[in-house]
Parts: sequence; structure tokens; C-alpha cells
Amino acid sequence: MEALSPAVRDRLRAAALGAALGDALGMPLEFGPAQPLTALVREMHSGRLPAGSFTDDTEMALALAESLLAFTPLNPQDLADRFVDWLGHNPPDVGNQTYHILNRMRQGLDWEAASLESFQRNPNSSGNGSVMRCWPVALARWSQPQQLIEESRLQSRVTHPAQDCQDACALVNWMIRELAFGASPEQALDSALGAVSVSAQALEMLRRAPQQPRAELKNSGWVLHTLESAVWGLMTTHSFEEAVVQVANLGEDADTAAAVTGALAGAVYGLDAIPPRWRNALRGEWPLDSGQIWDAPRLLRLADDLLALNASA
Repeated sequence: MEALSPAVRDRLRAAALGAALGDALGMPLEFGPAQPLTALVREMHSGRLPAGSFTDDTEMALALAESLLAFTPLNPQDLADRFVDWLGHNPPDVGNQTYHILNRMRQGLDWEAASLESFQRNPNSSGNGSVMRCWPVALARWSQPQQLIEESRLQSRVTHPAQDCQDACALVNWMIRELAFGASPEQALDSALGAVSVSAQALEMLRRAPQQPRAELKNSGWVLHTLESAVWGLMTTHSFEEAVVQVANLGEDADTAAAVTGALAGAVYGLDAIPPRWRNALRGEWPLDSGQIWDAPRLLRLADDLLALNASA
């Protein structure tokens, strides 16, 4: 197995922290309009949660991380059970599709039946609820590219079985891996598109994303809009902070788009590029109602545990 250099390890750890920080920065901007360029929000503010709080995006990522640590290969039933337990604690924010599927599981359907039922009822539903949480797979499977793709897709299928959703998770995690190993954003996207088959619509949107005018980015809960915003932010800025700030300030589904951008930008720029004031502000309770507070150091320890899975692969 290829050894993990200190620089690559640093960038993979930064991807984990960057995702949570993007989530927290975007939290108070969610469902709002795009902020004017003359008044961009650059600090952690309170919204529906206290300033610096991460949301369901990171909570579900933590559940995925713990499932990966418990089972190799990824066990989708265990992951589904962890998601259902999380739902039982009444999180303050749950996506509509995620809620419906997990609630059906809570009523007795197994994960495959619940996911299939949802897809058959609305085959065009391609929300961003699985791409927002997918980054733990990139850390847990960096040394196993094929397993990285397969488990990125599998964790999506538990709640978001649509092809675009599965493709998005595999694409983002492949990019995180490539970026951490030193690829430029352009090279990482090219590599991901070579490794992951995506729809013609997704390919067109991703290729044109860097040239999109800011005003035309919709940044909605559609998974392809999230990818478009994240690629735009990554390729039109030159620092971790600026990438996350620009995407969070697009409004609408700000926390999810900024979380995906934060994971990618962390893999580009590494931990030293992450603003200490943001790191110091990050807080979240996990598991919910446990009283256990997660901060940046604890999240980085989790990242180390995920990276260590590769040593036994």
C-alpha cells in the first residue's frame, strides 16, 4: 500500500474539518438570498443554531464515519440504523427526502425497500442529502480507489438512490483524494470524470461551472446545483477561506454547498490555510442529546481514525 506522506495526511484531515466549517458558516445563510459582494459574511454567526454550530450535514457525516469504523466493508444496514437513531433524537434540520425514507425504516421497512419505494414514487428526486455527508469515505478508502467509488455510491443509496446522487458522492470523494495527493482542481475534476461515469447533464454543468456568472448560480437543494457551486467556488478563488465564503454567500442551500466546498478546499490548501478563528468557533453535539461536544480537535482525531483504516486494508 502506498504510504501516506505528512502533507497528504494534512490535506485529508483538512477536508474533514473544512466540511464541518463550511456547514457552520453556511448555517445562518441557508434559505436566504445571495449576499451582495460588498457585504459578504465572513464570520460565524448565529441562525437557527448558535454561531459555529454544524448541522445535519455534519451530523450525518459523523454517523457515516462511525459506521465505517465499525464495519469493513461499509454495512448499509448498520448505516441505516445509525441514521434512524439520529432521526429519533429529533434533529433540528432534516431534509424532506431523508426524513421520509428514514421514517419508513423506523416503521419497519429495511433500507433497500424504503429507498426503492421513495425512488419509485419520485424518480426525479435528486437532492443533495447524501453528497453533503460523503467525505468520510474519501478518508477511509483513500488507498482503495475502487472501494472508494463503490462505498461512496452505497452510502448514498441508503437515502438518495438516484443516479446523479450516487455519481456526485463518488465524484466528490475521488476529487478529495486527488486533491490531497497534489492535483490541481482542474486535474482533480478531469480525473474524477474519467473514473466516475456521470450523466450528460452533470458533465455539461461541471465543465461550464468555472465560467458561470455568480448571479446565475442557483445553489438549490438539487445535487447538481450543489456540485456546480462547489466547483465554481473551488476554481474561481485562491484560498480556503475565499472558496468557502464565496459559496456560503450564495444563499439558498448555503450550508450544504459550503460543506462540500470546504471538504474540497481543505484537500487543496491543508490545515494551515484554515482560519484559526473558524476552528476555534466550531461546536456541535454528537450523538444528539448525549452532552458530548465536538470541536475541531475532536473532529481531527476522528479523521485520524478514518485514515488509519487504510493501514489494515
